[in-house]
Amino acid sequence: MNFDENTLTDAVLARMADCGDARLTQVMGALVRHLHSFVREVELTEAEWLAAIRFLTATGQKCDDKRQEFILLSDTLGVSMLVDAVNHRAPAGATESTVFGPFFVEGAPQLPRWADISGTAAGTPCFMSGKVTDIAGKPLAGATIDVWQSDGEAGLYDVQVPGGPMQCRARFITDAQGRYAFRTVQPVSYPVPTDGPVGDLLLRMGRHPFRPAHIHTMIAHPDCATLVTHVFVAGDSYLSSDAVFGVKDSLVVDFKDHPPGPAPDGSTLERPFSTVGYDFVLAPA
Repeated sequence: MNFDENTLTDAVLARMADCGDARLTQVMGALVRHLHSFVREVELTEAEWLAAIRFLTATGQKCDDKRQEFILLSDTLGVSMLVDAVNHRAPAGATESTVFGPFFVEGAPQLPRWADISGTAAGTPCFMSGKVTDIAGKPLAGATIDVWQSDGEAGLYDVQVPGGPMQCRARFITDAQGRYAFRTVQPVSYPVPTDGPVGDLLLRMGRHPFRPAHIHTMIAHPDCATLVTHVFVAGDSYLSSDAVFGVKDSLVVDFKDHPPGPAPDGSTLERPFSTVGYDFVLAPA
């Protein structure tokens, strides 16, 4: 009774005494303590509190089956990257993970080695290949590799184009030597969606919304921990200021330019193209 700014936090925590879930008690207790401390530290006004409620409401209203505005909010505040960091402390030699992002879609087609995933997407043809191993260097046959990326011109994902086809995403299975290979378009840097409340917040904070060019991968094998990561294009101007804090030096790779001529998939191209190689190393399960 008669709670004030100095006694309210302990009162709220005391109401959790009968919670039978130890982890929930730990998480909610920490959340209450930090949230109350934040309010006291900044002396949050009622108008600011109401603005926050409206912001979160608008964030939820912007979500649908193809877009998760709350993931975007988490990404741009660095929370997604922090959750990834504390949950995926990979052993030495394993490929580093990074953020999942809001544009993964279930049901991408499973395609054979060297298949072209670009569909009608514009951009410079790009051939990506490599292998998947464990930390001892053993090739991992039968590993599942989900790949998704933006197009190579406007920086849009297929789900951002109303009525557009599924493209620039696919699933591959590594062969007996752990190898994978596919054709796509070289990705370009792009802004995260700015037509919603998260975009408005970024602009108000004086932050740009751009992500450096990258290709997403999610790799799974029964004997190893699932890896969610990116391969970034070296030289991109946004590598040092990624809007979602996802860049790691070990994931930045040279995409090599080639003149028209023979391509890695055995075809002959009449236009310039690029190639990139990356070997993924999975940590133990």
